Amino acid sequence: MIHSVNPATGETLASFHVHDSQAIDKTLAAAVAAQQSWRNQSVAQRTELLTSLARVLRERKTEFAKIITLEMGKPLAEATGEIEKCAVTCDYYASHAAAFLTDDVVASNASDSRIVYDPLGVVLAIMPWNYPFWQVLRGSVPAMAAGNAVVLKHAGNVPQCAQALGSLFEEAGAPPGLFGVLLVESSAVRAIIEDPRIAAVTFTGSTPVGRAIASQAGNALKKQVLELGGSDPFIVLADADVQAAAKAAVKARFQNTGQSCISAKRFIVEHAVADEFADAMCGLTAQLVVGDPMACGTDIGPMARKNLRDELHAQVLATVKQGATLRVGGHVLPQTGHYYAPTVLDHVGVDMVAAREETFGPVAAIIRVRDATEAIAVANSTEFGLGAALWTSDMTRAQRLSRQIEAGAVFINGVVASDARLPFGGLKQSGYGRELGVHGLREFTNIKTVWTGPAV
Repeated sequence: MIHSVNPATGETLASFHVHDSQAIDKTLAAAVAAQQSWRNQSVAQRTELLTSLARVLRERKTEFAKIITLEMGKPLAEATGEIEKCAVTCDYYASHAAAFLTDDVVASNASDSRIVYDPLGVVLAIMPWNYPFWQVLRGSVPAMAAGNAVVLKHAGNVPQCAQALGSLFEEAGAPPGLFGVLLVESSAVRAIIEDPRIAAVTFTGSTPVGRAIASQAGNALKKQVLELGGSDPFIVLADADVQAAAKAAVKARFQNTGQSCISAKRFIVEHAVADEFADAMCGLTAQLVVGDPMACGTDIGPMARKNLRDELHAQVLATVKQGATLRVGGHVLPQTGHYYAPTVLDHVGVDMVAAREETFGPVAAIIRVRDATEAIAVANSTEFGLGAALWTSDMTRAQRLSRQIEAGAVFINGVVASDARLPFGGLKQSGYGRELGVHGLREFTNIKTVWTGPAV
């Protein structure tokens, strides 16, 4: 059985039978049949579905947001924003998919040579719980616009979200089978990846699991996009607007209760402004409201699972033992549910646990550096490379330094975020491939050269 548990109360909300091999076979067969017809639809016909998806998302926004909050603990206001972001992304691809998929004509010695973008087939989406609608739709929507079908294997703790996504596509008028949902254990994934009906795999989740998925898909010679862990740097140089940076830092670290791959986790600050920044960040962190995620005004909800909270607390204790200063929080909260106090660690060294490992929860680590050169070196001294923020008033220097930061995205004087208009992804142990933008749409296409010889 797969259980849906409310992390704020520990209550079991619902239980579901795991799909057996017969159900898996039926889902894959339906996806193949739907895709063979779907790929022959015009892009204009396909994007009608995206427009319909956006409409249903907005009509059922309250319902969908409540399911998210009940299953993984995200504050309701953030869950509502997640649904709207999904709708905006559907609108974006509905407007731009045709242009993104238009043949690119290239001058050559042929009478005509062009690059065309053909769909690959059925894409297996193995998705996480932390943004249970957004993570699914940001990859599925462009993949479908390109002519692919999608089969979803969602995280085990959000089965109601998985089923709600299925109902979303059904209500929007998707052909039966075009978006399939599998409720299966992780042990069943390898066989699904290896099934010849699966053409490609997209995975968002932890780096260790990503390595396993990459190995399995690579052994089957199937295209993959991997968006894995992160330990994003948030660099504050001495000439930055420190108060603005501190306010943004709290948002960057604590949104979604800190459970985001692209949350800022390491706050790398020049010594000249480190005290001012740390004091401001600690003051703002102490004001965050922790409580019922369904309640208006809650900033921090429960963590999604008890084991994640316990692992985070162990990282905090280990970092303090190594010599870091605990400024705010640093403890498990006593109320029912998986709550952890918003935490700020100061004077964190680059070899300490909170600097070396991904802290997937409401914990910030402040690292003090001498100058911009050391800041960039510290930012890059991690196995991850997802996003980075750089705060400075010198835009010329900012553009130069941004090219030195090893990350899939650098946000100057802003909070790292995904945006349908811009490619999103990482490098190093944060994965490879891109979602969103034109690049994300083309990831699951066969980029085919069509060469026509001169007339005889």
